[in-house]
Amino acid sequence: MRRLPLLAAIVLLAIAPCHAASQTTPAPTSPPAAAAAPTAAPRAADPADVGTLDGILGALYASISGPKGAPRDFDRLRTLMGPHARFIPTGLTRDGKPVLRNWSVEEYIAAAGPGLMANGFFEREIGRTTDRFGQVVQVMSVYDSRFAPADAPFQRGINSIQLFSDGSRWYILSVMWDTERPDNPIPAERITRRP
Repeated sequence: MRRLPLLAAIVLLAIAPCHAASQTTPAPTSPPAAAAAPTAAPRAADPADVGTLDGILGALYASISGPKGAPRDFDRLRTLMGPHARFIPTGLTRDGKPVLRNWSVEEYIAAAGPGLMANGFFEREIGRTTDRFGQVVQVMSVYDSRFAPADAPFQRGINSIQLFSDGSRWYILSVMWDTERPDNPIPAERITRRP
C-alpha cells in the first residue's frame, strides 16, 4: 500500500467525520475525583521568538519540525500563540468538496503531533506576502515540507497566518492552510526562496 504524504494524511484526518461528538457518556455513579495537582507554570516566550515577524514565523516552523522519532517543541509552539488561537487545515473530500477543520492549539497538537514525529517532518518558508494595518498583520507564507532536510519536498502549500502585536510582542491568532494540487498550483511569483 502506498504511504500518503504526511500533509495529505493530516488533511484526510481533517476531513474525516468526527464520531466522538455523537457518542453519549453515561452519568457518573460516584463523586468526581479530587482536583488534580497544580501543573508547572507555562513556559515563557523567548523574546527572540516573539519580538519580530521573522522571529515568530521562524519559531512557528521550527517548533513543528524535526527528525523521525524526535519530539516536537510544542511548549515553544504554545508560547507563540494568542488566546483562543486556531489551526485550520483545509482540503477536499474524495468527491472534491472543499472542507476545513477548526482546531484549538491542543487539538492540533493531538491530531498532527504523532504523524510529525513518526515520519520526520521539516517545513520551511519559501515565500511570503505581508499585509499590515496598525497592530494587525496577515501573512501568506508559502512553505514546502520534507521528511528530512536533504529530501525533495513531498508537499507545498500556503499558510495564511494572522498575527497581532501588543506593542511588546507578536502573537499568532490563526494559521489556515491549503496544499498545492494540480488544480491549485502556487503562483510562481509567490515563491521567492528556492533550494
